[in-house]
Amino acid sequence: MPRTKNTQGALYMAAAMAGFSCSDALSKSVIVVMNAGEIMFLRGLFTSVFVYLLAWHMGALRSWKVILQPMIALRVVCEAIAAATYITALGMMPIANASAILQALPLAVTLGAALFLKEPVGWRRWTAITVGFVGVLIIIRPGPDGFTTAALLVVASMFATAARDLATRCVSKDVPSLMVTVVTAISISIFGALSIGPLGGWQPISFTPFSHILLASILVLVGYQSVIQAMRTGEISFVAPFRYLSLIWSALLGLLFFGETPDAWTMIGSAIVIASGLYTFYRESKRQAVERVAQESEPRVPA
Repeated sequence: MPRTKNTQGALYMAAAMAGFSCSDALSKSVIVVMNAGEIMFLRGLFTSVFVYLLAWHMGALRSWKVILQPMIALRVVCEAIAAATYITALGMMPIANASAILQALPLAVTLGAALFLKEPVGWRRWTAITVGFVGVLIIIRPGPDGFTTAALLVVASMFATAARDLATRCVSKDVPSLMVTVVTAISISIFGALSIGPLGGWQPISFTPFSHILLASILVLVGYQSVIQAMRTGEISFVAPFRYLSLIWSALLGLLFFGETPDAWTMIGSAIVIASGLYTFYRESKRQAVERVAQESEPRVPA
C-alpha cells in the first residue's frame, strides 16, 4: 500500500482521537445529572440527525438493508457495547486513567488482525502484545482501588472497540463511510433509549448539560467519520498506534476541567503500553520494507 495512504489514515486517526477525547470529557461533565443511557440516546440522536443530513447532501445514503450485512451489524453491536461500558466507567474513574487503559487498543487490534484477518505477526510482536497487556495490569492493579468495576468496564470497552475496528476493515468498499456512520449513530441512539429505564429513568435536563451533549454529538460525528476513514484508508498496523494521541488529550482535559492528575502507576503502565505498541509498529514497518525489497528484486518475465 502506498505510503501516502498510510499517512492519510494516520491523520484521520489523529482527528478521531481529538474528537472522541473532547466528547468523552463533555459526557463525563454531565454523567452526574443523567445516566449513561440518557447520554447515549441524546448524543446518538443529535449525531444521527447531523450525519443523516450530511450523507443526504453528499449522496451517500443507501438502502437500509445495508445493516443486514454481517460486518456492519457486528460493527454496530460492538460500538454499542463499547459506548455503554466506557460512558458508565467515565462516571466512576478519572478520564486519564480510562484513557490509559484504552492505550492497549492498538495491541488488541493487532492481536485481532493476526487471529481473524490472518495478518502476519512474528514472535517479537507477540511478545510486545503480551508486555503491553502487562502494562494494562499495572494501570488497574496497584493500590486499594485495584480491579474496580470501572477498570473492568474500560477493558471490556477496549476489546469491543477493537472488534469494531476489525469489522470496519471488512465492510464492503461499496458502502460509503457516511452510510456506515448513519447506521451506527441511529443504532447507538436506539440502544441508549432502551437503556434509560434500567439505568434509573429519564432525568430532567437544564441548558448547560444539554449544550454539552449537543457539542459532544458533533465531536462524536467527527470521531466516527475519521476513524472509519482511517481504518479503510491505511493499514491497521500503521494507523492504530496513532490512537496514543488520545492519552495526551485526555490527560490535559482531565487536568484542566476535572482537576485529575494521573498517578505514578498509571504513567508507568501507560509508558509500557505505548512502548509496546510503538514496537509493534516498528516491526510491522520493517517487515513491509523487506517485502517491498523482495518484490522489487524479483525478475520480471517478458510478456
